[in-house]
Amino acid sequence: MKYMHIFLVLLFSIPVFSSDIGVPGPKDCFWSRGPHSADPYINLAYPDANVFYWAATFTMPDDVELYLDGNFPLARYMSIISYDGRGRPLESLADYLIKPEINSINPFKNTNNRLDTNRAYKIQVLNNLPVTDRETGKISNISSNNTLNAPFYGPNQQLIIYRVYLPDNETGPLGGVNLPELKVVRDGKTYKGSDACRILNASQNLAITLDAAGIPPMKYRELASQPDKPKTWPAKNPPEWYIQMDRQSLIGIYTGEFNNEAPRSTGGFFPNLDNHYLRTIINRKYGKVLLLKAKAPLTPKTYNSNGIYKESELRYWSVCSNQSFGNTRVNDCLFDEEIPLDKNGYFIIFVSRLEDRPRNATKECGYAWLPMADDGDGVFDEDVSIIQFRHMLARDDFSNSIQSVENQSDTKEVMGEYFPKSRYFMKNQVESFFPCLTD
Repeated sequence: MKYMHIFLVLLFSIPVFSSDIGVPGPKDCFWSRGPHSADPYINLAYPDANVFYWAATFTMPDDVELYLDGNFPLARYMSIISYDGRGRPLESLADYLIKPEINSINPFKNTNNRLDTNRAYKIQVLNNLPVTDRETGKISNISSNNTLNAPFYGPNQQLIIYRVYLPDNETGPLGGVNLPELKVVRDGKTYKGSDACRILNASQNLAITLDAAGIPPMKYRELASQPDKPKTWPAKNPPEWYIQMDRQSLIGIYTGEFNNEAPRSTGGFFPNLDNHYLRTIINRKYGKVLLLKAKAPLTPKTYNSNGIYKESELRYWSVCSNQSFGNTRVNDCLFDEEIPLDKNGYFIIFVSRLEDRPRNATKECGYAWLPMADDGDGVFDEDVSIIQFRHMLARDDFSNSIQSVENQSDTKEVMGEYFPKSRYFMKNQVESFFPCLTD
């Protein structure tokens, strides 16, 4: 099945930048779309509920230079990533690749002080295609020169997204700092604020293809209603897990023409190049409660404003409950630090509607819980959800990461004990089989 590659102009009202009107949260004339996250924030393109995203659309005239001056946030991770009009990532400028200003430090470097108050940086955005291949999902050894390549697409538009993952507790969406400040240099003169935004036409309408942010709802309904397939299709029992693949492979999950040898892909729906994903489609007709069990990768501790950054197997990992490819909404997510582990480093997560939540599915009992939406996929099937794992910036010596999986058929073997075992239960079975061992 093919999608139209024409560009659609998505019409938005003129941005209002007061936090008291319209979409809540900080924004400005450049970072005007966002913050994307879980409700009550804008909820699109599978945001992690513990992450905040801001998008900027603009057009650089040939005679200008574009700079962003910022401060590293108090957070687990930050990046600025460029995209094309189909929601495909082009280049990531992640925090660890950014050289700080003189007399400042980068708090995302191993053993650096995360709480140092001198944390300034400056980057330049260029209207060029990337010329080097920075590692995706793993720590890159290529220098960034503090530049991000964001080339034109479609109607001479450029699109970048600023992300802050897991801001420290009580530091707000931005991790205790401001949005990166826009500066435009033209003929030796520097412009800021609204003047810089006017030069870049930063209030222009967003122009993306029909399928950039998700499968159109009617197409999704058609795909999920395959003839001669069971009502639970394409969910399986036990659930089948898929790495991030190209759009054709995604469609194949629904049509039954799935290629199990498909290679990993950065895909669409505006993904983060520094993450790799593992996801499954579930259906509560198999059982009202889904159990997930696996070993937890090691990550830095940051949420409680830990003083020293310590590199680990991954930078971050999370598990999210989402609706469907038809609306790309998130129900909720659990991040690494909040998931209880047993003495051997394993976790159990239960997924269900709120009405079906087992009484022992609590942190106090040693288990985590994620909700399914009452309206299921958000399009037409109230029993469907998508569960998604994120692995971010894997260290080279951690061989069980999602990043280490090159082909779909190798997923379980490569991930080993970190691969999620999953099974459906009824609520009363969970309460009987999994006692609340508070000790």
